[in-house]
Amino acid sequence: MPKIESSEKLFFSLLGKRMSDDELVDIFPVAKAELDGHDEETIKIELNDTNRPDLWSSAGVARALKTYQSGKIPEYPFFSRKGDEKDSGGRSVIDDESVIGIRDYSIGFAARGCKVTNELLIDLIQSQEKLCSNFGRKRKTIALGIYRSNLIKYPVHYSAVDPDKTKFVPLGMEKELSLREICTEHPKGREYGYIVSDKPLFPYLYDDNNDTLSFPPVINSDRIGAVEVGDEDLFIEISGPILEDLLLTASILSCDMYDMGFEILPCKVHLSKDTKYGRDITVPYYFQDEAECTIDDVEKKLGLKLSADECIKALTRMGVEGRVEGNTIKIKCPPYRNDFLHAVDVIEDIMIGHGLMNFTPVMPSDFTIGRLSKAEEFSRKVKSLMVGLGFQEMIYNYLGSRKEYVERMHVSEENVVFIMNPMSENYEVVRPSVLPSLLESESVSAHAVYPHKIFEIGKTCVKDDSDVSGTVTRNTLGFSVSDNRVGYNEVSSYVNTLMYFLGKEYSLEAVDGDERFIPGRAAYVIYKGVAVGIFGEIHPQVLESWNIEMPTVACEIYIDKILE
Repeated sequence: MPKIESSEKLFFSLLGKRMSDDELVDIFPVAKAELDGHDEETIKIELNDTNRPDLWSSAGVARALKTYQSGKIPEYPFFSRKGDEKDSGGRSVIDDESVIGIRDYSIGFAARGCKVTNELLIDLIQSQEKLCSNFGRKRKTIALGIYRSNLIKYPVHYSAVDPDKTKFVPLGMEKELSLREICTEHPKGREYGYIVSDKPLFPYLYDDNNDTLSFPPVINSDRIGAVEVGDEDLFIEISGPILEDLLLTASILSCDMYDMGFEILPCKVHLSKDTKYGRDITVPYYFQDEAECTIDDVEKKLGLKLSADECIKALTRMGVEGRVEGNTIKIKCPPYRNDFLHAVDVIEDIMIGHGLMNFTPVMPSDFTIGRLSKAEEFSRKVKSLMVGLGFQEMIYNYLGSRKEYVERMHVSEENVVFIMNPMSENYEVVRPSVLPSLLESESVSAHAVYPHKIFEIGKTCVKDDSDVSGTVTRNTLGFSVSDNRVGYNEVSSYVNTLMYFLGKEYSLEAVDGDERFIPGRAAYVIYKGVAVGIFGEIHPQVLESWNIEMPTVACEIYIDKILE
């Protein structure tokens, strides 16, 4: 979960009063937060919700607490809406169509009238890092730059350029580098350059004087992009491929900076392509849809009968404007939030706003006795038998990479379940088989005395159109043996012994076309006419993919299918 640190002076000035540690501990749950530490200068806060990036800053937490205590919704008069554009004062950002497919959008706004102090600068940088790293997936979907607005000649231009011909002095350096050189020579380039380095052109931000602002999402220029203590005029630019994420980020930052004392100056943005908001919008821009729930749902979900007025009052304490239409509560989402995806989200805010301490604890009316399920009892029996056969139990992750579960196993990915938008390619696949995990262990165990006999009982998941979810999860036994003398007969004997002590009669059927095993040296385990497992000698190509030099046999049995 995100953690932030705030200057005590800044936090209490935003809150409008000082509070003791005990008072902070009591009220922090309102902002889904916990007090993680407090010394003479710093307040450490741990946030417990990854869906509320507006809370990942001193201003965000202070706003939530202040609104809850006062019951007054803060007003932010600088937001534009469709059909109601604010005056941009000549400030504009022009997105060129060349960035489409590279990094589609860049938006921005300006701020002035508040002198940047050391505490404020540190807090802005922290907000920038949290939004880009956590919400923006390490700058893949959100990159944010803060610039000295008084050095910029508007409009600001955003386009895709030749990475070898375009050069500037990046922040923290004194020599001029090309965009491609920045990706290899600058620390931030080595860290984030991969996001765009495979593109033929790189995104580039510059003003009407052709002075560089930045190479997003990597690094600002050393002149315009080096904000210092004492600056008063700032320009905030946000780039990425998802417009709604950028608009929300701009809304969060503009509200934070307004609370800090800045005057927010809207900026006209000409987008690179048509959107549902049009091609020309003025940022900060209010884009959120209304959400709703019924009063009956509130009572059903919370177990407490609240009147319409009590629900509206609770929402107001959460900074949410609500109204009642019949039996329905409709809300207007605060400009800095976009997390109301379902009626339950509205009810959650009503619950917190009403006060968790106002819910009377209720003893459960039904009591159950905990016991092992039949599947768990059977799994433990199988584990005991495997240990008795001389195998060592292993425990593995259920998520892995395409390389591990598909490429090195020489199998098709047709039935493999992939994770959408994975944080890392190392965790993009839900494990379809235990065998890759076993082979991975074997690949790093050549130094150990042979034979190697290991097993695991764990979950595997594959696509299955017959299930309503489109997938099926199985409890699976997998075991392997590596030695210079192992072969089909040995693994067959282990299967025979296991099934004998489990009291299961089975038959074998030849395997045809499974690339994981040597042809003619593998078999299906058939139980009650259904294939419940497979075993055999691992194919040399698979062993080579895992850098395993010792002959290996392996077996996989779906123990749920032999439980009956």
